[in-house]
Amino acid sequence: MRKLFFSESACKETKLHSAPHSWLPLDRGGLSKSAAHASGGTSIESLMKMPEPAVLPHFKPADYVDILAQIHEELESCPPDERSCLFLLQFQVFRGLGEAKLSRRSLQSAWEKASTIHEKLIFGAWLKYEKKGEEAISDLLSSCGKCSQEFRLLDFVSQVSTGSHDMGYDEGSDEFRGSAVVHFRIRDDMIACDRRKLAALSTPLYAMLNGGFRESYLEVIDMSRNGISPIGMRAISKFSLSGRLPYLSADAILEMLDFANKFCCKGLKDACERKLASFVSSRQDAIDFMECALELGCSILAASCLQVLLNELPECLNDEQVVRIFSSANKQQRLTMVGNASFSLYCLLSEVSMSTNPTSDVTLSFLEKLVESASDSRQKQLALHQLACTRFLRKDYAEAEPLFSAAFSAGHLYSVVGLARLTSLRGNKHFALKLLDSVMSSRWPLGWMYQERALYLDGDSKLENLNKATELDPTLTYPYMFRAASLMKRQSVEAALMEINRILGFKLVLECLELRFCCYLALEDYRAALCDVQAILTLAPDYRMIGGRVAAKQLRMLVLENVEQSTTADCWMQLYDRWSSVDDIGSLSVIYQMLESDTSKGVLYFRQSLLLLR
Repeated sequence: MRKLFFSESACKETKLHSAPHSWLPLDRGGLSKSAAHASGGTSIESLMKMPEPAVLPHFKPADYVDILAQIHEELESCPPDERSCLFLLQFQVFRGLGEAKLSRRSLQSAWEKASTIHEKLIFGAWLKYEKKGEEAISDLLSSCGKCSQEFRLLDFVSQVSTGSHDMGYDEGSDEFRGSAVVHFRIRDDMIACDRRKLAALSTPLYAMLNGGFRESYLEVIDMSRNGISPIGMRAISKFSLSGRLPYLSADAILEMLDFANKFCCKGLKDACERKLASFVSSRQDAIDFMECALELGCSILAASCLQVLLNELPECLNDEQVVRIFSSANKQQRLTMVGNASFSLYCLLSEVSMSTNPTSDVTLSFLEKLVESASDSRQKQLALHQLACTRFLRKDYAEAEPLFSAAFSAGHLYSVVGLARLTSLRGNKHFALKLLDSVMSSRWPLGWMYQERALYLDGDSKLENLNKATELDPTLTYPYMFRAASLMKRQSVEAALMEINRILGFKLVLECLELRFCCYLALEDYRAALCDVQAILTLAPDYRMIGGRVAAKQLRMLVLENVEQSTTADCWMQLYDRWSSVDDIGSLSVIYQMLESDTSKGVLYFRQSLLLLR
């Protein structure tokens, strides 16, 4: 077999710039026949070294049918305010199965069945995040009145009930001790107020103006040290008379809000919150007002700020001030910010953060809040397992082990994978096997159990367990890749190609395409190799191959030099043939190549979208 990879260092991208063909035996005009058998097989073995399958941070119940049946049964009988949480659990189950369409449908149901405004805005923001890039379609649909409502900001201020703020006493029956008008001195200003109307704003003000306090008999009360300005006090006086706020600046309304909070004026506080909510229009507004809302316990204002922040996911998580708000909120502040939807909020935030950087401090802080917010057993299983996975990726092994153990004890069987990995890292593969065997002996074994068990075995026993894993769960990719890589090492390239084609026939996985690309290079089938690398670039334009050392675009350029260029007519014929034979990978590759030319792109993007949907 032709030697393809002469040294590991030659795979680095710096080498590609200076000597692009140093690791690949290709010449501009053809193939370098003298390169065949130029070196041993050590570098190909280095390329084919298979990393262990990841410990997935998903909710993976032992019996998917049983858990989905439970959720369906509970949805039939549960109170309306519990349905969104059940649909969120259903979303997590489908996410663990890799069913993107079903998981999005569950999110849609959670949004539709939301019983509180907090749940509505959280699941609406989540749907918008999941549909990132579809805003243009939404704008198009809005022109005919069919825009997806989750893309819109909610006008929830008008939907939140104000409740009753009556004092609970008959004003006409009370005899006020002081004069009907009371004056408040604020530095050099005097503000006249109706004593009876002002006292009606709250119980503390009533006690002060008509109780046993000396202010009950005073006609002038000094308010200079209570943090209220003359403008703010005049506005409070007007509110006591009319029940409406005059038009004021945000700073003046903040003063009034602080006054209302000090003197327990519920009606005034509610009116100030609603007015301030209308001022929240940017991320910085949301940050500034959120801090005030959490400090004063203003739920309406906090929800308005939260909506603006969530609407900017994932970009807003690059802002340290935003991260600090979410990661430092205590239980009472979370109640102010999202009511009882704290678990849903941190599910969303941790999902976004993990997709960006699963090992970051931000991800860690959100997952810690997720654990704090978990209320039932299934929520705790998910939260503990996800936090354990992040700790494991960060190599915080001492912190990861008790978390995996707690998730496993709570009933999340899959967390035993994390415990086995940690045991193996300490050099005790025998005990890792015992852990898995104890789980497998207590119930009907699953495919991932045999896959995990194979990691701690060698030779025929390893292959036997991987074959059993494929038999029980054909969707697991690691067994196919390991068998194909093993066949490559034994120079059985055609057999390796057949093995990797088994999974690519029903599941499109980038790592499997990359492995098949290597098989085609070994067989010197450069057109087929080009097809796979172009399909990879369609699915992930920034994908890096050979252990992340080489950009896929760079490899495509190298292989392209050894493939005869096709005309536009040839490409259309190829696309017709591939499309007719339901060759999705080949169709994606041809479309990718045609999009790089001057061909009309509209119909090509349409065909590409159909393939990606399939």
